[in-house]
Amino acid sequence: MKPIPDLIQPLFKHTKPVDLSRQQFLRRAGLGLATGAIGSILVACGDKTGASVNSSVSTAVSSGSVPKLPATSPPAEVPADSTKPIKLEPIKAATEQQDPPPPTPLPDAKRVGYALVGLGHLTLNQLLPAFGACTKSKVVALVSGSPEKMKKVAMQYGIKSGSCYSYEDYDKIRDNPEVDAIYIVLPNGMHAEYTVRGAQAGKHILCEKPMANSVAECQTMIDACKKANRKLMVAYRIQYEPHHRIVRDMVQKGEFGKVKSIMANNGQNSDNPSHWRFDKKLAGGGALPDVGLYCLNTIRYLLAEEPTEVMGFIHSTPDDPRFREVEEQVNWLMKFPSGVQTSCATSYGHHEDRRYKVLAETGWMEMDPAFSYEGLQLQTSQAEGKENRLTQHKIADINQFAAEIDHFSESIIRNTIPYTPGEEGLQDQKIMEAIYKSAREGRPVKLPAVSKKDAFRGAEPKTNA
Repeated sequence: MKPIPDLIQPLFKHTKPVDLSRQQFLRRAGLGLATGAIGSILVACGDKTGASVNSSVSTAVSSGSVPKLPATSPPAEVPADSTKPIKLEPIKAATEQQDPPPPTPLPDAKRVGYALVGLGHLTLNQLLPAFGACTKSKVVALVSGSPEKMKKVAMQYGIKSGSCYSYEDYDKIRDNPEVDAIYIVLPNGMHAEYTVRGAQAGKHILCEKPMANSVAECQTMIDACKKANRKLMVAYRIQYEPHHRIVRDMVQKGEFGKVKSIMANNGQNSDNPSHWRFDKKLAGGGALPDVGLYCLNTIRYLLAEEPTEVMGFIHSTPDDPRFREVEEQVNWLMKFPSGVQTSCATSYGHHEDRRYKVLAETGWMEMDPAFSYEGLQLQTSQAEGKENRLTQHKIADINQFAAEIDHFSESIIRNTIPYTPGEEGLQDQKIMEAIYKSAREGRPVKLPAVSKKDAFRGAEPKTNA
């Protein structure tokens, strides 16, 4: 048993001197305390042994025990055009799934500034976070009926207090030069008013779907934006999403032959009878304009054509307080000029289900889930001799809201018509009104024939590929 070194004994001068083993000493004082105490004493005493220890460590580092390599930068092609991505050296074999190019964000001063009107579920849970993934867009203003909530959100996202507006002073937004565009995220029945006021304030308008509660309201919104020479886009996020684009390309190129039929469903079990979605003045309808619209709009997008006839059926559970004013469930059929027939369903009363299936001559394409914010899944089936090939398409998720917002910003910057302008929302509203009419009258309703492909869409969105 070795005694404590004489140098350390003074630390224990108030206790009876005693010989301790190293293990006993460390157990009492702790390794960290012992080491620190020894080091401090050595330094305080100017002990050359301590200096020697430090010197030996420095010498070890400087003598080359740690490798010193020349700094290098991986090879890359840097285009002069700032909107083009940097091209990095390949690191994956050509047989592997390739990564997309790096993002090409615009400098903050060149991004389109948005005012968000309405601070509900969609804005707080999806849109505000989505701006973090945007490369051409930024949030610069808020509009809300809740000053307390708006103050907190402004603080969280770095928005100036002077750029926060109530619904009453919404028109003052005309005097804010940082606001280029307004994103309207209000109950459906308020879309028309705030689109018109926003356009009159000189701002471009991005409006959530459904566009409005009636064909007349949609037309008023379009007319107001045209009169003010402002752009109007409806936020159909599905049309800016890569899974659906792949299906659309397969359909348009006839990869599985001629499409014969499409089945689509988008439904969920919604609750809270006091929510605005169950108030007809605010919502315009129930499941159809809210979630059923995805089936309708996505089918039109995939086929690039317009239905000529619809047949609708509506049901609501009797005495359910949720459905005193709006419908619970809608099923409808659509016929298209190419001969495609579709069967669609939507509901506020069943467990969440969001999918569609395109049936063609030599195969099928299925999205399940199809309309969720993330986690979309695409699979296709095709017969090859005695084999039936089922393919799971692994496609990286993108932020769908960021994609649609940046497309609108791109339209503003380049002065082009957005891919889903007001006319696209108007067409959906016409078809939904025909479905409601069919259900009321118990008969098919014909629609005006539209011969042009993609008749109501604007400039094709750019892809990051």
